[in-house]
Amino acid sequence: MIAVVAILRAKPGMTDEFERLFTDLAAQVRANEGGNITYQLCRSRTEPATYKVLELYRDEAALEAHRASDHFRAAGPGLGRVLEGRPEIELLDAVG
Repeated sequence: MIAVVAILRAKPGMTDEFERLFTDLAAQVRANEGGNITYQLCRSRTEPATYKVLELYRDEAALEAHRASDHFRAAGPGLGRVLEGRPEIELLDAVG
């Protein structure tokens, strides 16, 4: 299993729009990606414009399918408008 932690920061005043766009994307991921186990947006309690996405995929092929999916690619421009910089992505290997 492969885990991904993505840190995203919304531009000032754009948190509602970011959450709306990401929630739409997450629904599409859950509905269309059989290899995705978890795709959960979480908001920081100490930095309200900072979010972390917790993702789990069955294997490398499922992660690649996510990255190549039409819904993921289509979400990019809208999310790019409301994000403060590029996401920070960390890939992890599940243990146990």
